[in-house]
Amino acid sequence: MRCRPLGAALLVPAALAAAPAAVISFSSLTPGSAPAAAWRELVPPRAKAPSFALVDENGTTVLRVRSEAAAGTLAQTLHEDLAARNVLAWRWKIDHVVAKGDLAAKSGDDFAARVYAFFDVPVSRLPFSARVRILLARLLYGSQLPTTAICYVWDNRHPVGTSAWSPYTDRVRVVVLESGDSRAGRWVPERRDLVADYRLAFGDEGPLPALSGIAAGNDTDQTGERATAWFGDFRLEAAGGAR
Repeated sequence: MRCRPLGAALLVPAALAAAPAAVISFSSLTPGSAPAAAWRELVPPRAKAPSFALVDENGTTVLRVRSEAAAGTLAQTLHEDLAARNVLAWRWKIDHVVAKGDLAAKSGDDFAARVYAFFDVPVSRLPFSARVRILLARLLYGSQLPTTAICYVWDNRHPVGTSAWSPYTDRVRVVVLESGDSRAGRWVPERRDLVADYRLAFGDEGPLPALSGIAAGNDTDQTGERATAWFGDFRLEAAGGAR
């Protein structure tokens, strides 16, 4: 699942739209087992799926995602009030960046690791053109297709803090959290204020949308390269309240 247009970038199949639940920790699961039922694979149409596995990392179970000319994420549906818990925290690691990636071009829309935060923005609050696109996409992909997302990425060359629209849609904002190979092979912790990031990305000062899901994975289907990413537990925490 790349940072692509509605209908692929925001693809959440009906099987994922069951009753929302708390985030299931990878560390609570057994290495070698299948991910908990709450976590489901999201793979774009006609794309090869990455290899998803729960593995032991120094006594802790983590998620490993390996892509070889592949694309996809492991995702969980949520319904979290961001006024109560607005920080998404996790740790991640890569073996190396995608050398030919280019976040500004469809042909280079590949990342060694990425994390999506999906937001339940009502269709009525979208610009007219976006409303039309999402309504058409929901006819194809189901009524649970989310309307808005931030895609946090481990990029190959753009400076940390770079923010840009997906080359496919202005309903997905791509934000570079890590860049280059200098920290490859090491666990890197992340903490993101989802309210601040959402407000900055979409300029929306209306009522806070709920967090409708998260997803983790990588993709190399555009460049045909190989990449491996590891993800530790995701946590939602309170940190100073909503803005």
